[in-house]
Amino acid sequence: MGMPSSPGDASSAGAGEDAADGRDAVDWAALRAAAVAVRDRAYVPYSHFPVGVAGLVDDGRVVVGCNVENAAYGVALCAECGMVSSLHATGGGRLTAVSCVGDDGRPLMPCGRCRQLLWENGGPGCLLLTPEGVLPMSALLPQAFGPEQLDAAAERSGRS
Repeated sequence: MGMPSSPGDASSAGAGEDAADGRDAVDWAALRAAAVAVRDRAYVPYSHFPVGVAGLVDDGRVVVGCNVENAAYGVALCAECGMVSSLHATGGGRLTAVSCVGDDGRPLMPCGRCRQLLWENGGPGCLLLTPEGVLPMSALLPQAFGPEQLDAAAERSGRS
């Protein structure tokens, strides 16, 4: 996963940022291929909209997930939920780069809940391949709520 590569039909530059953030060190084609492969395992009997996601972990592992629907729609799991579960089940770590694809294999934006999951498990510098190019999570979830806010509240109330 360490070889530089273009993200395919999405620009490798995003939001005016330079490549100093590591986006050129990610093999986006391989990460996207892993997302496409797991997308084909999605369980989507209701929406018929399979989603696959692959994430590069700070130790070099690649973790994947696919969406899993349920007849009780509210308990369906997004692909990113499965990927984060896989991250922790296989040893934890931090996500550094993520590729999410839809039914056509093209980059797909995670929903708001999943952006929050990516923030929690990758932080502001985690890179995401989007339809507009590679962008850091800080651009996709500005002013995000995270563990820092909980820590600050605990400290203010004397629970730290």
